[in-house]
Order: sequence, then structure tokens, then C-alpha cells
Amino acid sequence: MSEVQSVDPVSTSRWRLDISYDGAGFSGWARQPDLRTVQGELETWVTQILRLGTPATLVCAGRTDTGVHARGQVAHVDLPADALGDGAVLQRRLARVLPGDLLVRAVRPAPPGFDARFAAVWRRYVYRLADAGTPLEPLLRHQVVAVPVALDLDRLAAAAPVLLGLRDFGAFCKRREGATSIRTLLELHARRVVHGPSAGVLELTVRADAFCHSMVRSLVGALISVGSGQRDLAWLERVTATAARASDVQVMPAHGLTLEEVGYPPDDQLLTRSREARTVREPSPS
Repeated sequence: MSEVQSVDPVSTSRWRLDISYDGAGFSGWARQPDLRTVQGELETWVTQILRLGTPATLVCAGRTDTGVHARGQVAHVDLPADALGDGAVLQRRLARVLPGDLLVRAVRPAPPGFDARFAAVWRRYVYRLADAGTPLEPLLRHQVVAVPVALDLDRLAAAAPVLLGLRDFGAFCKRREGATSIRTLLELHARRVVHGPSAGVLELTVRADAFCHSMVRSLVGALISVGSGQRDLAWLERVTATAARASDVQVMPAHGLTLEEVGYPPDDQLLTRSREARTVREPSPS
């Protein structure tokens, strides 16, 4: 098991950044050569603003894919102890130089044991859909996906228990070498927006301890099949019981997905949580 990343309190200080971005103009979070990414943009500007001798490295709670948005992304960065005395100063300076599709909402000292990725206990995403009969407000077309079928909330509610809990979500994930697809799905529900420009839009909320690659968009694709009546619960149960990637599950477009919030335990439990999250998850006996 890998050791939890430690921070030398004498030479470095860890800072927490709360971040929002419109994913349309980014090739995802993770830094990539010759591509515009959220991590690359932030690391470049933090390094320049603070005149660091070594480039800054940010670690985020959830590495969003190309086109995915975030309202509640969290990251941490370790800086020389004398590089930054007040996080509000860095926040204000970033606000002056960052483009309009990227915002650092807060910069603050991280409590001992904080790790943006491994200390998180859950991530909450919302996928937004305009189904048949729901007019899509043009100004929302980059955050809401239009689908040609009508979706029934009762069918979606009936599907939720099939997916909730600790299980192998391999059927809904793009496999990565050495990575586990065992996750705990904590919350899954759908609602229609009642008022405002988004009225009629269907919001699918998905919350889990963590997500593997393309998991949320695949879950939404499966739920659309059930919610539209094209598939039944027996099909969803068969798919969920399969650890291998399911070819008949549609991966929905990225632009409907937003990372809304990341949850962390109390400060005195951060280090323990970080260690636990690095262990390989095993499904509980049925």
C-alpha cells in the first residue's frame, strides 16, 4: 500500500483551492502536453504569480473528463512556507488573470492531513437532461443534453435501488490498468426543475465515495434506457451484475455533467480517511 503523501511543515504549507469551471473549453482536468486543461492553466498561473522556482502541482478531488463542468471542484497545492501568507491575496490575483471560464472561489490553509483526493468521503455530480417535450433554453445548451425520448420519474426511482450500495461498477467504467471499479453509490435520484429558465429540465443526482472513468455518464445512459421504457429492471440488474464493460450501455455526452460538491470528514479524521481510501476496496458478502 502506498504511503499517504506527507507535507514537511517546516519547508512547505498545504493550501486548499475551491474551483469552478465551464468544461467546454478544456480538455479535462489533467495536465496534457499541447492541450488546454484546468490543471495546466492553474499550475501555470500559480507558478507565475508566486514566482516559484519549481512549478506548482495541484491535486484535485475528481479528475473531470473533456467537456465536463465543475461548480465544486477541490484541489490542494503544496507551496514553500514563505511563498504565501494569505490565501485571499492569491485568490484575488488569480481572479485578475484567469479567463472567464475558470474561477478559483477560495484559497485557504488546509488542515493537517488534508488531501483533496484521498480525504474526500464523497463526490456529488448532477447530469442535466431535456427529454422529449421539454424545450431547451438556448443559453443552457452547453450544460443540458437534449434526448429524443420521454423519461418517467417513477421508472427512474424504481431503478435506483438496483444501483445503490457497494459493488463492482465495471459494467459502467472504462477499464484502467491497475485501477479498481469497486465503488459505493450513496445517492441516486431524479427531479424536474420547476421554476426559472431550467423549468422542465431533468436533473439526475449521483453521489458516491468515488467514481471510475465514464461511470456517471454510463449510469445516466442506463437510466435513460429504463426511464424511457426501452429496457426493464431485469436488464439493469443483469448489467449491474457484470464486472465487464457493458456494450449496450450508452455513454452520455460530457457537457451535461457537472461536479457539484465534494464532501470531507471532520478535520481530526482527515488522515485516517486518506489512508483508508488508498486501500483496495472489496465488495461486502451478499
